[in-house]
Amino acid sequence: MRSLTRRDLFRAAGGLAAGGAMLGAYGVGIEPVWRLHVASYALTPRRWPSGLRLRIAAIADLHACEPFMTAEHVARIVDATNRLQPDVTVLLGDFEAKHRFITRRVAGREWAGELARLKAPLGVFAVLGNHDWWDDAEAQRRQKGPVLVRQSLEDRHIPVLENEAVRLAKDGQPFWLLGLADQLALLRRDGGRRRAVGLDNLPATLAQITDTDAPAVLLAHEPDIFPKVPERIALTLSGHTHGGQVRVLGYSPLVPSRYGNRYAYGHIRERNHSMIVSGGLGESRLPIRLGVPPEIVVVDLGHELAGAQPEIRS
Repeated sequence: MRSLTRRDLFRAAGGLAAGGAMLGAYGVGIEPVWRLHVASYALTPRRWPSGLRLRIAAIADLHACEPFMTAEHVARIVDATNRLQPDVTVLLGDFEAKHRFITRRVAGREWAGELARLKAPLGVFAVLGNHDWWDDAEAQRRQKGPVLVRQSLEDRHIPVLENEAVRLAKDGQPFWLLGLADQLALLRRDGGRRRAVGLDNLPATLAQITDTDAPAVLLAHEPDIFPKVPERIALTLSGHTHGGQVRVLGYSPLVPSRYGNRYAYGHIRERNHSMIVSGGLGESRLPIRLGVPPEIVVVDLGHELAGAQPEIRS
């Protein structure tokens, strides 16, 4: 075997650099923009009523902006969601992006106008995320809402649930949809440090449930509430983490959760409870996705999963 020459080393270094550049280009320009995955889950939670079959579609973390999440791309997501024919569609927060890599903000009237085309017989409901609060300078100054994102949604007749519960019914069988206010909404100075203070009130939200037997689904932007969620909740749906945005072999090196990878992505089961954390659709801070393509989540409750998970390319 011949020894390595300097030319061999330069060629190897060049190959690694080219590979890294191609991987970076894929993570910035292809996976975040051109791949749109539908993550399908089917489960029957404990004490779920026999015969109640419910399909929920979930859209999380749009972070609308140009060039990464244009109004046209939101329109494609809406069309793909409608094709899933959900009974109810839920929006899990973080609707706009204001990071330094954007070329233009997508105004609320644009992205909310597209979301207004969502179709579900039992309705479309939203909760707010931390960036919906953090990026609203006036709401932060007041240290209270309503935030502009909420107004954009409500102008398009999409209800926003902040520590509120709504009673719905499918085929005559009732269930509850609960929306939690954001857990990191208000930024405050504590000495020389900045900390986030939540507006969430889980006990007050749970107290609005009047049926003892009807199941309940909780919408919470951040998954970190999960250890406090009681057995009364059949399923928790969350976003916020983006699956870490970079995910290799089921591991994300950086997850915006105090629990790290424990609640980073997917179907989490703890204490006979279930939570599904969406990988989301947009990007925060850095416009890159690798190993966690943008996704719409569809959950079939009271169903058995039939077939493989589909993937949609726009």
